[in-house]
Amino acid sequence: MARLTAQEDTNRRMLRARDLMDRSYAEPLDVPRLAAVAHLSPSQFGRVFKSVFGETPHRYLQRRRVERAMTLLRQTDRPVTQVAWDVGFASLGTFSRTFSTVVGCSPSEFRAQHQPVHVPSCFIAAWTRPRQRQRQREGTAVSEKQQAPAAD
Repeated sequence: MARLTAQEDTNRRMLRARDLMDRSYAEPLDVPRLAAVAHLSPSQFGRVFKSVFGETPHRYLQRRRVERAMTLLRQTDRPVTQVAWDVGFASLGTFSRTFSTVVGCSPSEFRAQHQPVHVPSCFIAAWTRPRQRQRQREGTAVSEKQQAPAAD
């Protein structure tokens, strides 16, 4: 069994902390809790997280919450305030400001621009049908015809 280098071990522990953030984005998460998962001090955790992932833990968590909010705004008719609470923001103002910074428009504008399109299920089935497999079968049928002996 190969031993991990110190950097690989640190990266793996940072992935565990990030996975916790991804799973529990709507819960109140603090740096000491995340640092404990990564087996680092809180100040060291912030520095290492930024060096590994390119952004601070707070910014990463905000971005994940906004990404989830975008999905909820597109797919549900919940009020914007409810969406903000569902993804872990305690304040509508903070949610709106953060959303606007990350996305470039307000949550209400985003929802207006991304109204769901109601498509009949038969069209969805046709669009999502695996085409590659169908082409392979057609190609196999053609090659079988070419290989079949000609009838006299």
